[in-house]
Amino acid sequence: MTLLLAFAVLLFVAVLFSGLAHRTVLSTAVLFLVAGFVLGDGVTGVLLLQPDDEIVVGLAELALFSVLFTDGMRVGIRDLGRAWRLPGRALVLGMPLTFGVTALLAHTVAGLPWTESMLVGAVLAPTDPVFASAIVGRPEVPARLRSLLNVESGLNDGLALPVVVVLLSVLSRESVSATELLGELALGVLIGVAVPAVAVRLISSRFTAATPLYDALGGLSIGLMVLALAEVTHANLFLAAFSAGITVATLAPAVERSFGEFGELVTELLKLAAILVFGALISPAFLGEIPPSGYVFALLALLLARPVAIFVSLLRSGLPYPEQAVAAWFGPKGFASVVYGLLILEAEVERGDEVFHLVALVIVASILAHSSTDVPIAHAFARRQAEQEQEQEQADGSGSAVR
Repeated sequence: MTLLLAFAVLLFVAVLFSGLAHRTVLSTAVLFLVAGFVLGDGVTGVLLLQPDDEIVVGLAELALFSVLFTDGMRVGIRDLGRAWRLPGRALVLGMPLTFGVTALLAHTVAGLPWTESMLVGAVLAPTDPVFASAIVGRPEVPARLRSLLNVESGLNDGLALPVVVVLLSVLSRESVSATELLGELALGVLIGVAVPAVAVRLISSRFTAATPLYDALGGLSIGLMVLALAEVTHANLFLAAFSAGITVATLAPAVERSFGEFGELVTELLKLAAILVFGALISPAFLGEIPPSGYVFALLALLLARPVAIFVSLLRSGLPYPEQAVAAWFGPKGFASVVYGLLILEAEVERGDEVFHLVALVIVASILAHSSTDVPIAHAFARRQAEQEQEQEQADGSGSAVR
């Protein structure tokens, strides 16, 4: 109940200052992260949580599942096909490059062996749709850039998972079946497509009808069925979530529209709760256990790995340089990396605690940096658009005067 009370009070504070946060560099994500840090075991001891507590893993997975499901609903098959060119570059070229540069930094700067370094690279390579949504959801940002970040962040979590599992298997000296891994990924997609497809047909049947009150619950019920079935069958949760969202948006836009606002609220609640819990795991003692080389690594991982990879992958893409710069910078790390980091602790691999510390440090730095820069970036795009419209009006006016 202590956790619930803390969350409720913070949520109320966030409501009071949400308007100010939307216009300035203040961030509700940072508020919950810092509050978790202060309330955690290392400072005030109000929230006593450990990385292996079920609530930590459960909230991280639920938040990630929810945001992937709602993000997928924004992208139908036709939209995905039209918008695939830029996200494809980021996924096929940018993500492996981010993995490689991060692994190289972990080895040369943090001093990890190559296998552990590659594990750090795999955990930190994907971007987090939870925090990317902070900029993806702003209409001031150009649509092609929002599409790039949305599709990329929605797919790269599931793509990183097999690499993480294989490297964990190597470090723990357990055999891993490539067929089993591929089966989990394929089953996740199958569940994400089949369950919503059947549900949508039943919803749209002339023999059924939903009241306005229950209409918005259609999308929620589909998401819960996908989540439960993926858990029971050990399918990939994240691919199932994103596939389900895309299927709903493609086959039943009406369901997507009725669920949209409610889904955003659920996702926001889960996101903030998970950030609070994660912040409670980070204590002064935890941060003190990380050597200076770890802090240098975290800084370079944010400022070098993703930017270099994205600039290379978007060469000659036709995307304007300012938008390339934002895509390169806005590669936030979050719940996927938290979940994968917790898998490292559960596997009890050698130097696993050291790897988790580095991963957690990068996530904290990413939340602070990216959650505090989304508003200035959106405002910069808004000013740029206003200047272009003003220049166009002046040009039209000059042309009329000449005629």
